[in-house]
Amino acid sequence: MKGSDHLTYATQKIGREKVFRDPVHNYIRVDYQVILDLIDTPEFQRLRRIKQLGTTNSTFQGAEHSRFTHSLGVYEITRQICDQFQLNYPSQVAGDGLWDDQERLVALCAALLHDIGHGAYSHTFEHIFETDHEAITREIITSDSTHVNQILQRVAPDFPQKVASVIDHTYPNPQVVQMISSQIDADRMDYLLRDAYNTGTKYGEFDLTRVLRVMRPYQGGIAFLANGMHAVEDYIVSRFQMYQQVYFHPVSRGMEVVLQRLLQRAKMLYEQPEHAQNLAPQLLIPFFKKQFTLDDYLKLDDGVLNTYFIYWLDYPDQILNDLANRFLSRRPFKSVRFTTETERYLPKLQTLTEQAGYDATYYTAVNNSFDLPYDAYDPSSKTPKTQIEIMQSDGTLEELSSLSPLVAAISGKFSGDERFYFPKEMLANSDIELFQPIYQEFKRYINNGSLQKPTTD
Repeated sequence: MKGSDHLTYATQKIGREKVFRDPVHNYIRVDYQVILDLIDTPEFQRLRRIKQLGTTNSTFQGAEHSRFTHSLGVYEITRQICDQFQLNYPSQVAGDGLWDDQERLVALCAALLHDIGHGAYSHTFEHIFETDHEAITREIITSDSTHVNQILQRVAPDFPQKVASVIDHTYPNPQVVQMISSQIDADRMDYLLRDAYNTGTKYGEFDLTRVLRVMRPYQGGIAFLANGMHAVEDYIVSRFQMYQQVYFHPVSRGMEVVLQRLLQRAKMLYEQPEHAQNLAPQLLIPFFKKQFTLDDYLKLDDGVLNTYFIYWLDYPDQILNDLANRFLSRRPFKSVRFTTETERYLPKLQTLTEQAGYDATYYTAVNNSFDLPYDAYDPSSKTPKTQIEIMQSDGTLEELSSLSPLVAAISGKFSGDERFYFPKEMLANSDIELFQPIYQEFKRYINNGSLQKPTTD
């Protein structure tokens, strides 16, 4: 493609804007041809077949939304930010720290493609097969074998690398990077609102319109006007509540544990010669062998894995077919919280599980989920976070938690817990007389050592 053709494609708008109806943003507007072309690629359409929240629909039945709908939502919020910046803070002189609208297209493409590397049952699959969705996102964008890359190259030969650099935080314009990845970015804002809507909860709701209105560019990135600080506070609290009530829900995690153990068992069986031919997970074999290609990866989605799980219901290995049944029939492992004071009981509980006839390797697990609701910038940290800056009327910047007692109260404090997972049947099996008194003692220790009342959900 000639240079003039690249320029034409980069600025080419659709004759009449394309809109997607959306339950969160009402309309998602697309007016650039390159964005529409990216949406139509096989790599992006694959995201329709990957749930945004993995196993969370086992707890919140409405959580059926996909990575596709989320990615469109992140694009739409980024588009609105660009519009707001161009309207109110357009650059007048190079280097003035205001918004250069020539950055719009790279920001929109990065927003749309930021999750394109997510795989089937995203994080669980990643843990078992040691894949990296961020690295695969960059590969999809920069590999000339993909439709996505071929479209991006029509903008400019170096455009795919620019988009990838936004996602890996090396792009030179911090405003663009922070739109897509910071402590208050288009990604987080969309998933909070979208996940709250689809789970039927209210915890993730906040005033998106107000937050976007008080955003402004400056030399070091993006700040928020002081008169909008309470809207930003509301966002931080909403995120905190969503992690506590939805993302860290013990039942959803119990289903993740079953899925994790199921894939582990399948991987172990494939490594045994007597099972290798009969297990028949053809699309998983490259991952069992740790010799997968990008093409292998893109063939997988949630439906592919579910099909294998259905096939394994009739497989002669008792552990594999039982775990497949538990996952497909929504029979999550139960759990109990533990602390540093009570974790010494875990080996005993595992032994009791073994005595009841369960292989502890596949029927018990320790699962922890922790998150920082807000983390003030610490340059000594291995992964320092971009702090939220509040811009005063005189143009000075102050970090959010220094102004907000509410944010300060949760800033830098990990939220979450550690849980021991086990088969539900362990609570009802009266043949194991030793289990109940030890389990009760375990609960007493947790009551004494935790601020939150324990649950076995």
